[in-house]
Amino acid sequence: MSWLNYHHLLYFWTVARAGSLAKAGEELHLAQPTISSQIKLLEESLGHKLFERQGRKLVLTDVGRTVMRYADEIFRLGNELKNVVGGLPPGQQLRLHVGVADVLPKVVAERLLQPALDAGPLRLVCREGPLPQLLSALALHELDVVLADAPSHEPVSVRTFNHLLGKCGVSFFAAAPHAYLRKDFPRSLDGAPMLLSSETSSIRQALDRWFETQGVHPSVAGDFDDSALLMAFGQRGLGVFAMPSAIESEIVRQFDVSVVGRTQEVESCFYAITVERKLRHPAVVAIAEAARSSLFGT
Repeated sequence: MSWLNYHHLLYFWTVARAGSLAKAGEELHLAQPTISSQIKLLEESLGHKLFERQGRKLVLTDVGRTVMRYADEIFRLGNELKNVVGGLPPGQQLRLHVGVADVLPKVVAERLLQPALDAGPLRLVCREGPLPQLLSALALHELDVVLADAPSHEPVSVRTFNHLLGKCGVSFFAAAPHAYLRKDFPRSLDGAPMLLSSETSSIRQALDRWFETQGVHPSVAGDFDDSALLMAFGQRGLGVFAMPSAIESEIVRQFDVSVVGRTQEVESCFYAITVERKLRHPAVVAIAEAARSSLFGT
């Protein structure tokens, strides 16, 4: 039986993450020829080329990307094993590199991440941006997880897995000047000033379809990429806004607004997107378990 040499796999994994033999050599404290020869032995063992050179860059082949997925999980599990069995060294914190899609309401992101912080010492490294950009970072193993309001359909260099955290209906909120809209809801929204997320967001698209089915045509008073800014203007009375019902109480308390109506016909869905079929990182597991048991109760 041919056994896999995990030292060779480690050198391959380090080069793939670092992007070059030179950077990998600095990280491993080994000479470049040594690393190169060990990777060639791994390629001979597997019977496939793992890298191809494009100019001065080393790029993973299709087989290399597959091996990278397995290597990433193997070494992630190894670190998890060390942490579980031996505990973290004194003063060292577990790290969670998380990407938050910019269309995800900040209140939702905070609620989702809090269980990870409650689970034990953790250094949270949070990055916000458009979903395609975050998925690219996930594919490069710069992130452990991406939190989003839509599943991944983007073409990235490695396969991703969508873990549904939960779903809920939406509630409509307004400051005191528009509180009268709760009467005869949802017909009261016809012609009412409305603050909406950007047209590319999943919640905006779902709301537009729902308005059509209800036969109401709100007057769009503002389009926002940033949910916090949207709610800030809603707090000032610029218009009505919709947010997931799961965070209804927090929005009412934080922004001093009232609920003018609700619907279960528009669903807000939330996902943890990873390169793993099964969640492994302890902090991500804590996020998923808490979301499914308490925040959304799915």
